[in-house]
Amino acid sequence: MDDRPTDIALLRGFSPLDGLKAENLHALARKTQIRTLDAGRTLFREGDAEKRTFYLVSGKVEYLANNRPVGVVAARTPEARTALAPILPRKFTAKALTDLEYIAIDSDLLDVLLTWDQTGQYEVSELSGDHPSGEGDWMTTLLQTKAFHRIPPANIQAIFMRMQRIQYRAGDLVIKQGTEGDYFYVVIGGKCVVTRETPLNREGIKLAELGPGDSFGEEALIAEAKRNATVTMVTDGTLMRLGKQDFQTLLNEPLLQWVDYDQAREIVARGGRWLDVRLPSEFQNFRIEDATNIPLYFIRLKLNTLDKNVQYVVCCDTGRRSSAAAYILCERGFDAYVLKGGLSDTEAARGQRS
Repeated sequence: MDDRPTDIALLRGFSPLDGLKAENLHALARKTQIRTLDAGRTLFREGDAEKRTFYLVSGKVEYLANNRPVGVVAARTPEARTALAPILPRKFTAKALTDLEYIAIDSDLLDVLLTWDQTGQYEVSELSGDHPSGEGDWMTTLLQTKAFHRIPPANIQAIFMRMQRIQYRAGDLVIKQGTEGDYFYVVIGGKCVVTRETPLNREGIKLAELGPGDSFGEEALIAEAKRNATVTMVTDGTLMRLGKQDFQTLLNEPLLQWVDYDQAREIVARGGRWLDVRLPSEFQNFRIEDATNIPLYFIRLKLNTLDKNVQYVVCCDTGRRSSAAAYILCERGFDAYVLKGGLSDTEAARGQRS
């Protein structure tokens, strides 16, 4: 049987989901599917540490510890109102006694939504508007990104309250390559294209196409450099923007993880990797052994070549470009660190030259 959508009424039958405000619960419902599992199959195993919160919708689950039965949970009973074996690592294996239906929610997303719901003064609908095109869902999309899991709830509230809504027409220029950075943008409606002009291609190379929930403009703000690409609307659309200072204090600073050279070497020794985001010419002249080179302006294009199971120490000459790259990586679920002081730092330079 295929997965099917869930609804608010179903989610309200579970704790602590029943404590969420209506619009926030509706936003969660749009991200949740009812899934099926055949009798005899395993839902999760003892010792699992995956951050997923499971609720039983129909059927029966048997708990096992050391392969011995220790209990049964049936749907629509008081025991099934709460999540199945929520403590990590799991203390039990959960096996389907019958064909069953269940929902699985990203635990970090649920925690962020609960925290946002209980600390924020406004519901999602009051901040974003209940737009028929689904524009309001951009907030839940952002909250679901791993980047927002590291940001204090008070900052999240301030970010949403300080963002400005801007309408654009197809063909409008949002940012121009070579200009000063002033805002961070989130697409909530429509599509836009990212292009970069090069000496060999004045019309610009297409780097990406962005849609609702996608963000851009952070590189210039973090690195305090000029825009390295042009963003143009492909369709009519709506963007939310956050000013440079608010971006730095509310989003950037809480997100980045800085390490010195010794800490970076420890991360690499444990299986991490160096990621150098300077230009190829800089990399060829002066680099850390075994480092991977992906220039900052190519980071978005090359994300699929990186491994989310690996910790990355991002470096450049001073730390500015690497902090911009690390932000992009963290925002998309990578575990990234920034080398404090960059490669020009005497300790790091001495280490890589030795």
